Amino acid sequence: MGGALTRYRVIAWIVGVALAVLVLIGMPLKYGFDNSTVVAVVGTAHGWLFMIYLAATFDLSRRADWSLKRMLLVMLAGTVPFVSFYAERRVSRWLAPEQPRTPEPVAG
Repeated sequence: MGGALTRYRVIAWIVGVALAVLVLIGMPLKYGFDNSTVVAVVGTAHGWLFMIYLAATFDLSRRADWSLKRMLLVMLAGTVPFVSFYAERRVSRWLAPEQPRTPEPVAG
């Protein structure tokens, strides 16, 4: 499952950055300055990347045996600016192997 988690984490960040650029730079340029170049380029890229995000999320959800609700919520995280970053952290914590705790050395 490590490969599926890595693929998901990478594409979640890419989709999150693309959506942030689209919303924070592209939309103000388009509607404030009548320049739709960023929206045309980044919007198209985000659309294709989002399809890859959906596939990676589906793959990870099947390997981790998630419920349908959890899978759909993680998929929807790629549609709201900055939520994909939050979802990526949550998913990483859900699937992180338990780290054995080593006792703290006692000062003597």
